[in-house]
Amino acid sequence: MRIGYPCSNLTLRETASRTFRLASYSEERLVEVVDANLAALQTYLQWNAEHGIGFFRISSGTIPFASHPVMEFDWQSHYAGRFAEIGRFIADHDVRINVHPGQYTLLNAVDEAVVARSVAELAYHAALLDALGLDHTHKIQIHTGGVYGDKPAASARFVEVFGRLLEPIRRRLAIENDERQYNLADNLAIHAETGVPLIFDVFHHGIYNAGETLAEALDAVIPTWAGHGPAMIDYSSQNPEKQAGAHSVSIDLDDFGPVLDELLGRNVDLMLEIKDKEHSVLAAMDLIRRRETAMVGASEAL
Repeated sequence: MRIGYPCSNLTLRETASRTFRLASYSEERLVEVVDANLAALQTYLQWNAEHGIGFFRISSGTIPFASHPVMEFDWQSHYAGRFAEIGRFIADHDVRINVHPGQYTLLNAVDEAVVARSVAELAYHAALLDALGLDHTHKIQIHTGGVYGDKPAASARFVEVFGRLLEPIRRRLAIENDERQYNLADNLAIHAETGVPLIFDVFHHGIYNAGETLAEALDAVIPTWAGHGPAMIDYSSQNPEKQAGAHSVSIDLDDFGPVLDELLGRNVDLMLEIKDKEHSVLAAMDLIRRRETAMVGASEAL
């Protein structure tokens, strides 16, 4: 099981999601910012490799304005060599990558203009993963979308739009359950019609579900990943100082332990959506090592 964190490393000073205002857009400014973002990404990946971290979410801001009409610069060709270098590092170190476009990526929107912008955003993310030379097991993660007062109709729109996506997007797409609108059961119904794999968010499931236990949910989710690599699982827990649904600042090992019990032995990769990022990943990995050591000790004592 690879464990990872999203987008930025708090131990390092670099940021891989620098951007700038649209009003100051120029190709010169774009190249300057993307150079810095890719350098930071390489630094993150190197640090992760040194610490045994094998799962990482690349920032959507790696190429600013990539899905905006202002973008006419051929960034794929300009950075082809750099992308190939990063992609080789990812492959050589057996790293799993995903990307997670923002909340306004809504394939089932009623407004076709919103759908068109969403498809453009997905096309950018697919192009980024393709530029890195990554296969289809490296995923684009989105929420299913809005309900718009009629969930069956909204679900049907998702299925219809998914069916007309270009193959480079469709083969990479995965949808995640959320805490208010689309639970696991809703997404399983969409999977049945589309084959889209389901990213399972443990925290969201705890808030909004159809009564499935964690074990039952995992048993339902993992088969949706047949042919797509290990299932991608998201984990966080409730921040006790904030409203329901707010992610924790640091990993709560008492909460994580029972989840880990269910994950170990299953074919999954785990993304920790926790505020202190790599610090919680290292704590989770340490817990796993301590459990493995205890198991070995118990076995030798028999």
